[in-house]
Amino acid sequence: GFIITLDTPFYAEMGGQVGDRGYITSDKGKAQVIDCKKNASGKIIHLVKVLEGSFSVEDKVVLTVDSDRRSNVCKNHTATHLLHQALKDVLGDHVNQAGSYVGEDRLRFDFTHFSSLTIEELTKIEKIVNMEIMKAYEVATEEMTLTEAKEAGAMALFNEKYSDKVRVVSAGCYSKELCGGTHVRNSGEIGLFKILSETGVAAGVRRIEALTGFNAIEYVENKL
Repeated sequence: GFIITLDTPFYAEMGGQVGDRGYITSDKGKAQVIDCKKNASGKIIHLVKVLEGSFSVEDKVVLTVDSDRRSNVCKNHTATHLLHQALKDVLGDHVNQAGSYVGEDRLRFDFTHFSSLTIEELTKIEKIVNMEIMKAYEVATEEMTLTEAKEAGAMALFNEKYSDKVRVVSAGCYSKELCGGTHVRNSGEIGLFKILSETGVAAGVRRIEALTGFNAIEYVENKL
């Protein structure tokens, strides 16, 4: 079924980031939140599987986000920001985000570029991202006008429509982007960044898939 609450800590699927999961409980029932979406009016819809009892209008409920899953999603999302800047540093300013997927298990980042990347380029990009992670930057969010964000040098998605007020996410002095997603508080929380693959998905668009945190560590250990 579907549950809508007056307020919620759950993040709804948006901007490539998956929706949160967790639980909604009351004195009369318990439901597992399997996904979250936004409707046309901007309300967050919890897609649920009722495990016990039932729910009714005006019920008082407790909402609990799966914090471990959210933490992994945050690691991957902040890593995409660092990756975006590293791609520009290595390949050039023509690189722009062309799509993304940010889940708990991995990240996918599509970007504009005219040719496949060499092993040397991929190695350099991966090294830069890991170096920036190890600098343990504070990851800060700030609301400002779109004009202020552009003047501050924040990266934005090409052809994306933004409101007058935008949210800017900064990883230290290295990365600054317009973003409405969830992120780590400190880049050091990402732990390790490991590129899995680089492929072409369309004319002039490349795709990198990568892992972070314990998923990246486990992948590296299995390769030894």
